[in-house]
Amino acid sequence: MARRPAPEAERELLLLKLLPNLVSILALCAGLTAIRFAISGNFAMAVLLIGTAAALDGLDGRLARMLKSESAIGAELDSLCDFVNFGVTPGLVLYLWGLRAETSLGWIAVLVYAVCCMLRLARFNVGSRQVGEAAEKTTFIGVPSPAGAMLVLVPIYLTLALDSAVALPPQLVALWMVAIGALMISRVRTPSLKRIKIAAEYARYVLVGLVVVVAALLTYPWTALLILSLVYLAAILALYLQSLRRRTPAP
Repeated sequence: MARRPAPEAERELLLLKLLPNLVSILALCAGLTAIRFAISGNFAMAVLLIGTAAALDGLDGRLARMLKSESAIGAELDSLCDFVNFGVTPGLVLYLWGLRAETSLGWIAVLVYAVCCMLRLARFNVGSRQVGEAAEKTTFIGVPSPAGAMLVLVPIYLTLALDSAVALPPQLVALWMVAIGALMISRVRTPSLKRIKIAAEYARYVLVGLVVVVAALLTYPWTALLILSLVYLAAILALYLQSLRRRTPAP
């Protein structure tokens, strides 16, 4: 007789395979704690915690593939954490930082940004599950939610890098939030670092460059984040112009 599958309560699971889900939960805790620091006025720590959540988000999926512990509940957990960390938290941090002077306009911008992040995640999830659907591997379609969260915080980077010497108008901050939300749900191709290839002879130079980037982030975090955000936006523009040239018929 064929052996019946063990009931759910009797199944055994290697403790190590819970590590990816634990990383997702830690990312969620970092995102929620960022709101706490923003409420107390420590916006620098709030931004760093959102960055920590983004770093952990890039780690959990790789751990799941490495440990062969990918599961449907893990995918759902990752998506829910992403919405809180990169859709809700950055919007609230920006609102508490510089949008309370324009209460209604600022809150509308927060809602628009959060809804755009939700739609972006829903589109990605549906595309990943459909059989035969081209997954976002070589490039992303629209700005991914972690990158969107880091981009939307550019006004804070700018202010902290200049030691609060520049006061950005709340209307401009609200417009920036809406623009980043629009980029997330757009069909614009954006770069995927996972698929960038380099020649083997240049690997040592890339490693040195990465060391410089990490050192800059540790020494001058706000200036480095601002420059990286501008470079990322420039890369999006370059991909967009490249796609336009491909569509334009040759004379």
